[in-house]
Amino acid sequence: MSVETAIARPPQTALLSDLSVTARDHLKAIWTASEWSAGKVTSSSLACRLDVAPSTVSTTLRRLAERGLVSHKRYGSVTLTDLGTATALSIVRRQRLLETFLVRELGYGWHEVHDDAVALAHTASDRVIDHIDARLGYPTRDPHGDPIPDADGVLPPLELTPLASCSAGDRGVISRIDDSDPAMLEYFDQVHLTLDQVVTVGVTRPCAGTMSVSTGTGGADIVLGDVAACSIWITRTDRP
Repeated sequence: MSVETAIARPPQTALLSDLSVTARDHLKAIWTASEWSAGKVTSSSLACRLDVAPSTVSTTLRRLAERGLVSHKRYGSVTLTDLGTATALSIVRRQRLLETFLVRELGYGWHEVHDDAVALAHTASDRVIDHIDARLGYPTRDPHGDPIPDADGVLPPLELTPLASCSAGDRGVISRIDDSDPAMLEYFDQVHLTLDQVVTVGVTRPCAGTMSVSTGTGGADIVLGDVAACSIWITRTDRP
């Protein structure tokens, strides 16, 4: 799937200090829900994603709509306005920079950073975030391979393929690993699957829901179930 770079931030975003933690979480969840999926975002899917009551989502969406940050019709899909998109990207940028900082500078494991990064993102000033960005050398992706928007809300270009959609013989570099399940990240550590690693797809068994991949290090092939394979995205290197 392709992540476009054409999302440019409007002249200003909503002031984060004026938004509650709940409002910020909703904006981020709406944006990230459609980052790697083409499915519609609904109030019920947001409630599941955020693990909150549907009434909380309804109330928050109404307040965000009043501020011009989302567009939402009852029983319809939820979309971000231009202002909402810019604000969501600002929130995403903060969290992903902080995750990168915690891993690179403080020695966190990539499966440990989420909760602390979220908490820090709600309190860190823009000045702190900009200093962290400079300190890290303006990284373009976080420890899990998710793109980091720059200060203008522009995303770096990516052309990634879900490993689960690949066939035997397909080859590529692991460029993103879904970070929604810390236990899965720990498992990938155990089997030595990391970002920037070249993998080749071996035997696929759709009926059994498994596929094997080799890393070219001389070790045995790694067998992955559907859930694990769906968590990995690669940059294909086998194309002409």
